[in-house]
Amino acid sequence: MSALISFDGLGDLVALPFVQNAFLAAALLGLVAGALAPLVVARGMGFAVHGTAELAFTGGAAALLAGISVSVGAVVGAVVAGLVFGVLGLRQRERDSVIGVVLAFGLGLGVLLLALYDGRASNKFGLLTGSIVSVDSGNITVLVSVTIVVLAVLAAIYRPLLFASADPDVATARGVPVRALSPLFAVLVAGVTALAVPIVGAILVLSVTIIPGAAAARVTANPLKATLLAVAIAEASLLGGTLLSLAPGLPISGYVATLAFLAYLACRLVGRARGRVRVS
Repeated sequence: MSALISFDGLGDLVALPFVQNAFLAAALLGLVAGALAPLVVARGMGFAVHGTAELAFTGGAAALLAGISVSVGAVVGAVVAGLVFGVLGLRQRERDSVIGVVLAFGLGLGVLLLALYDGRASNKFGLLTGSIVSVDSGNITVLVSVTIVVLAVLAAIYRPLLFASADPDVATARGVPVRALSPLFAVLVAGVTALAVPIVGAILVLSVTIIPGAAAARVTANPLKATLLAVAIAEASLLGGTLLSLAPGLPISGYVATLAFLAYLACRLVGRARGRVRVS
């Protein structure tokens, strides 16, 4: 990435094929992450997302060692995590302990797999902090496929899922299949997490899967408005972070996390100001 510094203009950087791939990947991730983020926050799944990221990291490390697509490995690892969390952690009191057990195992196994990998150190580092260089045409194909599947399934189950997220007891009484929706939504989150790991890294997946939803919740309680705002924040953070990372040639994760955090602070201020206006 240090070679990027030798270019004179930002336009030269943006014209590079791998940079265009990175922007496309960021846009796809922003769309699905923003769409799911309000539901993730409403269902209290922040820790689950973190645990899923670690299993996606493990899958990516296994794929790196096997010489296959890191995105495919990350998707497999994340989906396995989503199924485990969804099936074994259906009850709230069981969820954190199940996630903690699987997270510890996955992280330990992932570190071991990386230690066995003899390739470039940048590939190892990219799994943890993200790397736009790692996004190639093969990754784009996986990203597009997962994005289509996640959005299609989310559109089909959105209304009952929203009901189950807001009040699971009443939803169960009304005949909503809450127990079936839990593992299904966990798998959707797993797919989005798998998209995020090669781009922003396993460490800072929460910056695009949690922060946009948490920020939107500070401004509006309307589900549609919250989703649109979360998508806007996720897109701005990812695309802006990618753009800012080009000239210095640094991992985009720090930039993405900073932009998302600034958006969260801004939403808190807006929410507080609205509260004061209503009180007065």
